[in-house]
Amino acid sequence: MLDNLRSSLGAALKKLVGASDVNEELIDSLCKDVQRALLQSDVNVRLVLTITQNLKKRSLEESPPKGLSRKNHIVSILYDELSRLMGYKGDLAAQNNQLEEQVISFVPGKLNTVLMFGIQGSGKTTVTAKLARWLTKHGYHVGVVGADTWRPGALTQLKMNCIKINVEVFGDESTKNAPSIVKNGIAYFRDAGADVVIIDTAGRHKDETELLDEMKKMYEISKPELILLVIDGTIGQQAYNQAKSFHDTVPVGGIIITKLDGTAKGGGALAASAVTGAKIFFIGNGERIDDLEVFSPTRFVGRLLGMGDIKAILDLAKDLEIQADENQSKRVLSGKMTIEDFYAQMESVGKMGFRNIIDNLPGLSGVVKEDQLDAIQGKLEKWRYIIQSMTNEEKKNPEIINDSRRKRIARGSGVAEHDVKDLIKNFNNSKSMIKQSKGRQMQGMLRRMGIG
Repeated sequence: MLDNLRSSLGAALKKLVGASDVNEELIDSLCKDVQRALLQSDVNVRLVLTITQNLKKRSLEESPPKGLSRKNHIVSILYDELSRLMGYKGDLAAQNNQLEEQVISFVPGKLNTVLMFGIQGSGKTTVTAKLARWLTKHGYHVGVVGADTWRPGALTQLKMNCIKINVEVFGDESTKNAPSIVKNGIAYFRDAGADVVIIDTAGRHKDETELLDEMKKMYEISKPELILLVIDGTIGQQAYNQAKSFHDTVPVGGIIITKLDGTAKGGGALAASAVTGAKIFFIGNGERIDDLEVFSPTRFVGRLLGMGDIKAILDLAKDLEIQADENQSKRVLSGKMTIEDFYAQMESVGKMGFRNIIDNLPGLSGVVKEDQLDAIQGKLEKWRYIIQSMTNEEKKNPEIINDSRRKRIARGSGVAEHDVKDLIKNFNNSKSMIKQSKGRQMQGMLRRMGIG
């Protein structure tokens, strides 16, 4: 059940939030808990492994955005990986805001076709009428073609649903030739001046070669602007292979999930979007004709993680990052920088390119060798893990780091104790140099790192 997935993920995140230290052991434990939760929710094994491998790699290697704690950053990584499962990448909050426009963005001045496919029993005929209702409410003149010639009563059911919403249905019970019905139906609604025609087709299975061939013929005739795959939220692991078979036959452009209520695990349906690369557009969330909800990735994944709508958290992280940049600059220039500020400055130099900077520094051009630059990069990698293993108090005030703290930090970051000493020494030297002479800061820093 989705409730089980939500509670399992929530329990995993509570462990993370309640931990005193974020280390590899804790991240491994989080990944195992996430694996267990997703597998119990019928997410495909290969996808689960991909998600958790990415979660571990990114959690260990990525530095949190300025102003965001490492724990919160790991939560945002998990959110991002779950969202990728549903076809959403990049700026998810922005995509969430634009999603409704994308769903209804048809070409004006022509007849746009939407082809509906799904496994028998997925609720496709009902969803076809719901989609027609949704489009008419958004100002489109919609027609529906009933091309399911395999299931007895399919056309009658479609007409009964569409008559309630005043949408015309084209069908022909005198023939079993579905591609012919599609061709004639499109011609009929083109003459009628419709904006969008939705084509309801027979439910089919990945092993039914004849129906898959029929599906391809209807695709070639209709040349659809959008192909929607309807997936039953209760289908479980079968959804992965079924969706792959459909997508290998025709290019799936979007997904509608039905029956995604308290009795549905949902993981299999979510995995269908991963294998096709298509986004989930709608969720059927009830029996009424108006029960079709535009899918919101931020709300959905946020609910799974027990975080509500994560969009607000993403926006807050951006604000904190901007604010942190300003505050960091003030601290550095005043000589009051923290050890995290020091690392951020060094990392920024690394992004700009050590070679470019050194070649433009008087007295250092051509002196520093490539293997010495590699040594600097190696130090930065170690320093990142060392800083991540420190407590907040230790980052703000490294003077409190005694022998026992240094041993703990070294164990947590997987480095030698002298590496921890080296970081603190470079931090103190850099802080002193900034106070004494900003102009000699870079040369002095490089010299202290052993390449001057």
